[in-house]
Amino acid sequence: MLLWAEKPNLLLLKSYSSDVNVSNWLMSEKLDGVRGYWTGEKLISRSGKIFSVPNWFVKDFPPFEIDGELWTKRGDFEHISSIVNQQKPHDGWREIRYNIFEVPNQKGGLLERLSVLEKWLAKYHSKFIKIIPQTVCKGQEDLKLELKRVEKLGAEGLVVRNPKALYIDKRTSEALKVKSFQDDECVVSGYTKGHGKFKGLVGSLLCEWHDRVLKIGSGLSDEDRRNPPTLDSNITFKYNGLTRYGNPKFPVFLRVRASH
Repeated sequence: MLLWAEKPNLLLLKSYSSDVNVSNWLMSEKLDGVRGYWTGEKLISRSGKIFSVPNWFVKDFPPFEIDGELWTKRGDFEHISSIVNQQKPHDGWREIRYNIFEVPNQKGGLLERLSVLEKWLAKYHSKFIKIIPQTVCKGQEDLKLELKRVEKLGAEGLVVRNPKALYIDKRTSEALKVKSFQDDECVVSGYTKGHGKFKGLVGSLLCEWHDRVLKIGSGLSDEDRRNPPTLDSNITFKYNGLTRYGNPKFPVFLRVRASH
């Protein structure tokens, strides 16, 4: 049986644009895992679902809040989601590392807040907690080079943050996601039939996005076409800007978003 807690107010990212001066901001890799919020007692999702975590996973967790990504490796979202969303604790959690990017409700800027966790881990070592490395961005060119480097490795993108900003529990322009493409979510409302080599399979997904319906076929694997995302499920897709009519250019299926 699923258990729920009060939905947490979380730091959320806005999208980066080149007119923002991010010199001397902190940058880190944006991990494509499952968001997890440790309340000091429970590990919950961004919607408030309580994860069924083994006691050995959280036994050395701190008595204060930490926020991060439940993650294994790049491009492994579906596997991560299948591990953390089971209804009972299990040994699959041994694959997971809790990658921390924030220590909420502590004093000072980002590095000062993260240092609170560093001091805790120096005393109470947890092999399952890892603090995401933060590096200083030297400017827009440095940001472009780092983005190119991590995307070549299969990363989703970067996060840049104002190191002086105090903790904020909502969407903020002091924390930005940086990608070479845009992405968004939509709801599957139907399917088209495949033709040619895809005969007998799904050709594309019909998805409700704002006030219109999108047709998304690119990015679907053969398995996705045999067993497509269910109706009313949320999917993430990427695209390269908008047409003059406001439609996403070249939409590509990325993944099904978990129900959490």
